[in-house]
Parts: sequence; C-alpha cells; structure tokens
Amino acid sequence: MLRVEDVNVFYGNIQALKGVSLEINEGEIVTLIGANGAGKSTLLKTISGLLKPKQGKIEFKGQPIAGKAAQTIVKRGISHVPEGRRVFANMTVEENLDLGAFLRKDKAGIKQDLENVFHLFPRLQERRKQQAGTLSGGEQQMLAMGRALMARPQLLILDEPSMGLAPLLVKTIFRIIEEINQSGTTILLVEQNAHMALSIADRAYVIETGRVVLSGAAEELTSSEQVKMAYLGGH
Repeated sequence: MLRVEDVNVFYGNIQALKGVSLEINEGEIVTLIGANGAGKSTLLKTISGLLKPKQGKIEFKGQPIAGKAAQTIVKRGISHVPEGRRVFANMTVEENLDLGAFLRKDKAGIKQDLENVFHLFPRLQERRKQQAGTLSGGEQQMLAMGRALMARPQLLILDEPSMGLAPLLVKTIFRIIEEINQSGTTILLVEQNAHMALSIADRAYVIETGRVVLSGAAEELTSSEQVKMAYLGGH
C-alpha cells in the first residue's frame, strides 16, 4: 500500500533522514521504533506531505506522492494524527470532527462516520458540545484520532498517541487502535512505548539517527537482544 524508497530529508544543512526505505501492506499495523530525534516524526511528516524529501520515492497504492501538498495526500487516503494532538482548542468537539471531513461531500457517509467515531469514543459523544481545549489529554488524543478518521483514511498515521497519558488510558487507546485496524484501516504507528507498540504491530522498523537499522516481524523484534537492550528496558 505504501512504499518509501531511499528517502533523504534535510532541515537546513542537517540531514534528518538518510536513505530510509520501508513498506506497508494493506491491513497491517506497522510500528517505527527509535529514540527521540531518530527521525521517526520527520518520516511521518514526509509521508503526509508536511515535509518534502530532497530525494527518494514515496508511493501510495502505486501512485507517487512525495512532495505533494498535504491536502492532496489526505484526499488520496492518508490521515496523520500529529504528536501533541493539535486539536482546535476554542472549537467544540463536534466542530473539530466536522473539520476532519472538510474534503468530503458525501453527507450521508460523513454522518455515518461521525456515528462510528462516537461508537469508538463514547466519551467524545458525551462531550460533543464542549470546547476541545477543556478536554483532558486523553480525550484530546481521542478527538485527534476521531478527527483523522472523519477523512475516512485507508492509511492512518499515528505519532506518539500515548504520550503523557495515564497507563489505563494508554491501554484504551491501544485497544481502539486495534479496533480501527480490524475495521479495515491500515496503520503506521510511532510510539515511545515500544512494548505496547510491538504487542499490537504486525511488523516493525527500528530507526537510529535517520536510518533504518533493523526490521522484521514484531514478534522477532520483541525477542531481539538488540531491541530489548535499547528499547524494552533490557527485559
């Protein structure tokens, strides 16, 4: 579904991604693991059109998307939930969700998807008239995910969905990510909590200083000594 080939990205003179290649098949959950500053968020932003690669190819369903405008990429079927939620604080929950569907014209489909989001996140339904800025961190994360789903993506990109959340909420968010995947959405996940990410992923890539240094089935990486020592607290 998604192929990234030999992608190089720079911030000014600093090279953030150095020849990164990866692929994601339809229906998978793929996770990227790496330390802060390894280039994970940069890669996600490059896929979703927020950054332009200096060289390399990105194809989505066989079509080149590298360097295309972010809204074009959303239209093609990729939604990105950025790190730090980024909800519109002074708009209501419902207005935030409506914005997620701004490129769509199918009123009946949008209404159905709103119902689906409320089914996934009952708490958002309870707070639909509340300003997004008054929600807790966990609720804002749910809202950011719900808003992305309103674009009806085929590929959902999640950047650090559990950041700053209480352990119980982290479990809830991960359960919902699995539900979203089971209903037919492919998922690319960046997550500091490598244990949790590997427990739901099909495959994983390890990124260090802008390069993919390891990839394989999630189970393989969970039992790899290298990954255990570096990312799973050595146990």
